[in-house]
Amino acid sequence: MGISSISCQLLLAAATVSAKWIVPGARWRDTKGDLVNAHAGGVTLDQDTGKFFLFGEYKIEGQVEGGGVAVYSSDDLVTWEPHGLALKPIEGHPYIDTHHIIQRPKVAYSEGTGKYHMWWHADNSTYGWLLQGFAQSDNITGPYSFVDATKPLGNWSQDFGMFTDFRDGRSYSLYSNGDRREGRDVYLTSFNENITALDKVVHRFDKYDLEAPTIIQTDKSYFALMSHKTGYRPNNVVAFRADKLSGPWSQPFIISPLNTRSFNSQSGFSMRIKGTKKTTYLYLGDQWDSISLWESRYIWLPLEIDEDKKSLELKWHDVYDLNVKTGEVTPIEGTTYYSKNATTSGDAYHQEATFGSDSIIMTGIEGNDSTVTFHNIAGTGKPQWVSFYYQNTDDMGFGDQPGGTPDRFGGTWQLRRISSVVVNNKTEKLETLYQRDTHKGIILSTPLLLNLENGTHNSITIGGLYNNQTYKGADIDRIVVFPPEE
Repeated sequence: MGISSISCQLLLAAATVSAKWIVPGARWRDTKGDLVNAHAGGVTLDQDTGKFFLFGEYKIEGQVEGGGVAVYSSDDLVTWEPHGLALKPIEGHPYIDTHHIIQRPKVAYSEGTGKYHMWWHADNSTYGWLLQGFAQSDNITGPYSFVDATKPLGNWSQDFGMFTDFRDGRSYSLYSNGDRREGRDVYLTSFNENITALDKVVHRFDKYDLEAPTIIQTDKSYFALMSHKTGYRPNNVVAFRADKLSGPWSQPFIISPLNTRSFNSQSGFSMRIKGTKKTTYLYLGDQWDSISLWESRYIWLPLEIDEDKKSLELKWHDVYDLNVKTGEVTPIEGTTYYSKNATTSGDAYHQEATFGSDSIIMTGIEGNDSTVTFHNIAGTGKPQWVSFYYQNTDDMGFGDQPGGTPDRFGGTWQLRRISSVVVNNKTEKLETLYQRDTHKGIILSTPLLLNLENGTHNSITIGGLYNNQTYKGADIDRIVVFPPEE
């Protein structure tokens, strides 16, 4: 076994066995060392065991739709144990064949039937049905048996969400009703008491042309979060507020710093964690990778709600600890290394940038010849998370438009640049760093788990890798090195 393989195994072990922090945008590993594969899903808290169960779309290379619904369990929302497929596709089935759409699954327990009920967006491969699928199981992890796929009260249903009111236990369906001119609404509709069918429309968000809906409930308010329709490209998620579900609802407002595109994520689910010391509200977003959907990441972040101002804001943390018992969120502090102190090779250089740290950013990074190196980095000899703060303006800002039109000159849109990351000149241990597109002047971060040697002599060199169009790496502002998870 080579040194590179040993290093990889050590990193996998660190990311699974001893995981204790939430790292948005990282490659999340389950207890078997595999990537967590439950996209656009939801989390159900099992009242009997106190465990959290994550349900989501199962995607693999070669089959990004129709793969079924995966399920994982966790005591802390960090360490996830896989339980296989809760809902398996069935060849030849009229609604859950491998060629069908099985998207955005959510699960709730029905007191009336004594079963767990799963609902999802059910469709054919051309999105021509726009239905809601329903399956049930005696066990929370499944297997779930298909029951039906229907039009909600005769309407269309595309992106699907589910919400349960903690006051009365009533569950609700949230769904956008398609992209047709007659649609473009989002509906909030109550389920019957057994969660076996829809009951009545409670509110209609008329002609906002939004999708990926979810509702977060506080002691005083309801906040409905939704995404604009830009395909797999992220955009600025908005929220509405109301005192009651039937409204009146406020005008929509953007929940994250403008043009961060919700930190490159799409809404889809949210959680209320009532701890012994505080109540925390959690945004569960998806960072889609349209080039390789099976590698899409998860952006889970706390929501800061001010009832007096009637506001809700998505708060970014590179790395944070969430204590699900107390409800406390603790950002992890790291050591920052700025680009002004880094060295360059080839055509890479320091460029004036008023939005950068010390008004400097590193640009011109490309391939193996034009690189940036940070020096004198302190390490512990154990795997450590490192956040890379960058700017990548490849999409020219057109990613915000419906359909995410790449540019007006007929060019091709680049989802991301890929940088190479090498520690201490050990090129045999090269890591790949995906850097999603950003607006001009907007600096975002993306993490990697790296092995740094004990001491302050470490170096990190950043170059460029091929992304099917270019070898360019994104502009670099700074890196932040975090302590090991212990």
